[in-house]
Amino acid sequence: MKKYNVAVVGATGMVGNKFLKVLEERKLPVENYYLYASAKSAGKELDFMGKKYTVIELKEENIVDKKIDIALFSAGGDTSLRFAPVFAKHGTLVIDNSSAWRRDENVPLVVPECNPEDLKNTPKNIIANPNCSTIQAVVALKPLNDAFGIKRIVYSTYQAVSGAGVKGFNDLKGGICGEKPQKFPHPIFGNCLPHIDVFLDNGYTKEEDKMIFETKKILHDQNLKITATAVRVPVYYGHSESINVEFYKPCTAESVRKVLENAPGIVVQDDVKNNVYPMAITAEDKDEVFVGRIRKDDTVESGCNLWVVADNIRKGAATNAVQIAQKAIEMGLLG
Repeated sequence: MKKYNVAVVGATGMVGNKFLKVLEERKLPVENYYLYASAKSAGKELDFMGKKYTVIELKEENIVDKKIDIALFSAGGDTSLRFAPVFAKHGTLVIDNSSAWRRDENVPLVVPECNPEDLKNTPKNIIANPNCSTIQAVVALKPLNDAFGIKRIVYSTYQAVSGAGVKGFNDLKGGICGEKPQKFPHPIFGNCLPHIDVFLDNGYTKEEDKMIFETKKILHDQNLKITATAVRVPVYYGHSESINVEFYKPCTAESVRKVLENAPGIVVQDDVKNNVYPMAITAEDKDEVFVGRIRKDDTVESGCNLWVVADNIRKGAATNAVQIAQKAIEMGLLG
């Protein structure tokens, strides 16, 4: 079996560390790993795959001689805009976790359970990993769209502080002790903030706008009617979403449940008589998307409500990126 050279860019960050954990679990056919970070972190040693790796400073002269096949990026949008093209021009397939490339029409936005065929069209040699809240939503929505045809989506999200990085995580941790927030504009402990990312002129936040745009791009339907409200909640890991969907074709709760039970990457937890439904605390450190509270929406001719939960750092970031790399290898898309 052919083996590949893989780089992790931003290896010392929260998602970068999760990249390493998922790579260790999934055992891709890899010849060499190269772990990159900023000059500040260069020289640090990381324990990975039973070995010690020295973190390499991210600069072009440290890239050109490595013959890297795949680079997994989680180092922020500015770093991705600057260095993803550097890797790409040297023949590397870049899988980027930031928002830098998601709106580029020449860069596919991929969730492997939903649109793996888009991997065949990578003119820039860059693939974008979608927003964490979008990823788990479309894993549930794609099979339902195939079965019933989606007309309208209403998103309401309840997003963990880890989605805001280490500083967001620390705001909740410190807030328990009464410390003032450093990342969020208001305390998150004992509170919910209807404010993720910056506010746009239309009153929506950038996070809400991302979900709307990305869902349309992944599902290949610019005519979808979508609205969203994104809320930060005092949970460390795991995004939860209430999704209301209106369909073109008739559905029942049972028919929706059956479709989801047979869809890839989904675990249905829907036994309300025994208090079984998805929760952030049980989704933590899992790769699957959990769906429950499946019920018909009787206010429209054909519609349903779903409760969708996933670990935002795993499936919402690291795992999805590694799955993209796996799929690219399976499809023979590397040189």
